[in-house]
Amino acid sequence: MIAIGRFNVLIAKSGGNPGWWKYAVAVFAGIGVLWWAAIGSQVSFSELGKGMPWIADFLGRMLPPNWEFMQKLVGPAIETVQIALWGTLLAVILAVPLCFFAARNISPNIAVFHAMRQVLNITRGINEIILALIFVAAVGLGPFPGVLALALHGAGMLGKFFAESIEEIDQGPIEALRATGAGPIQTIIFGVIPQVVTAWIGVIVYRFETNLRQATVLGMVGAGGIGFELVGSMKLFQYQDTATCILVIVVMVMTADYLSTRLRSWIQQGAHR
Repeated sequence: MIAIGRFNVLIAKSGGNPGWWKYAVAVFAGIGVLWWAAIGSQVSFSELGKGMPWIADFLGRMLPPNWEFMQKLVGPAIETVQIALWGTLLAVILAVPLCFFAARNISPNIAVFHAMRQVLNITRGINEIILALIFVAAVGLGPFPGVLALALHGAGMLGKFFAESIEEIDQGPIEALRATGAGPIQTIIFGVIPQVVTAWIGVIVYRFETNLRQATVLGMVGAGGIGFELVGSMKLFQYQDTATCILVIVVMVMTADYLSTRLRSWIQQGAHR
């Protein structure tokens, strides 16, 4: 209460949220960052509008697709699936040994933990296309560079997911096994793997689906698969053949997405029984 002359003024704390200005500042800061990013990336919807006639012209040249070219794409489509399969398999083989050292709760010491995390960060930090270019220069054109690129990048991604799932397990079985004198290998086999195997399978299936998409792109840099046919048709201005390649890729991706979704659902249902 404050006395002003003959009057006493009662001042009470506002019932509203006293921190509203923090949210206002955060909103304006976010808008500022988006505006800054738009200027740097030269986002211009007016330019997009001006380019729509060219896009329509390009799409018009792609129609109708050359259905006779479909026969030539059977082999490259199968090769793309094979690249994704072996890329996923090799990624799992590389990721499994590393993930146990990259999990904080079972890593031998903090130095090994940080070293393995950095190894995984480096392998997944390099894009598959860059890795494919390196391996194409090393082993030549063909599907094998694509397999190696997907394997190395996938090892980093899977290793990180595997390690994080290990860090979330129940420590009770681990401590019980250690109390009985079990060694590190026995602890991993009987205490860790049974708790994470379901999550691992789901991640591996999702990674295969991702690798199938990436394998179609890696062919553009000479790493085999249907992407090689796609970029070849575009260089020869055979846009109807390009449309056929795109349709085959879309069907492959949709089929893989459907099958992987059903498989993950089946795995999750089995885990809850």
